[in-house]
Amino acid sequence: MSGTLFIIAAPSGAGKTSLVRALLEREPDITLSVSYTSRPPRSSEVDGQHYHFVSREVFEHMAKTGAFFEYANVHGDYKGTARAAVEPLLAAGRDVLLEIDWQGARQVRELWPQSLSIFILPPSRAELERRLRNRASDSSEQIARRIADSRTEIAHASEFDYLVINDDFALAVTDLRAIVQARRLRCDVQQVRHAALMDDLLKPA
Repeated sequence: MSGTLFIIAAPSGAGKTSLVRALLEREPDITLSVSYTSRPPRSSEVDGQHYHFVSREVFEHMAKTGAFFEYANVHGDYKGTARAAVEPLLAAGRDVLLEIDWQGARQVRELWPQSLSIFILPPSRAELERRLRNRASDSSEQIARRIADSRTEIAHASEFDYLVINDDFALAVTDLRAIVQARRLRCDVQQVRHAALMDDLLKPA
C-alpha cells in the first residue's frame, strides 16, 4: 500500500513551520521531507535538519538531471524536494509531508494526484505583516518582498484541498490532525490496511 503524501503550504509569516513541527510531534508516523534550497542558512538553521543548503549552481545541476520531485523559485531563491527523499518512503507505505510553496504543490499534484494538500492562512493581513516584521532573521528588503509575494501566494489557496486559519495555534494544530486522521480513515485506505480483517469477515459461514 502506498503511503499518503501530505502537502502544507502558506505565505511567509502564516506560521507554517511552527504548525508542521507541532503536527509531527503529535503524528510521529509522518516523515517530513527536508527540502533543498539555494539560499544561505539563517543563524538558527542546521543543514540537513531545516534544509539541505546547496549553491545555486549545484541546485540547477540537480534540477537539470531530474533529481527533484518538485522545485520552484521562491522569493528569489530555489527550493525543491528530492525524488530520493520521497518516492521510496511512499512505496514502502510511509506517510510523507512536504512543506513547500504553491508552485511546488501544483507540480506535486500533477505527479501525484492522490496527494492531500493544505493551505495555511493568517487571521489578517495586519497579523501577517506583524509576524514578518518581528522576525529577526530577515532584512527590511526581504520582508517587503515577502509581504508583496504573499498576495500572489494567497491567490492560489483555492487550489488546495483544505484551508486552515492560524489564528489560535492550538486549534490550528487540532485542525491539521483532524485532516490527517480523516485521510487515514477513508474507506479505500482502510480496506487496504485491513485487508485480512475484511477477508475474514466475508468468509462464508
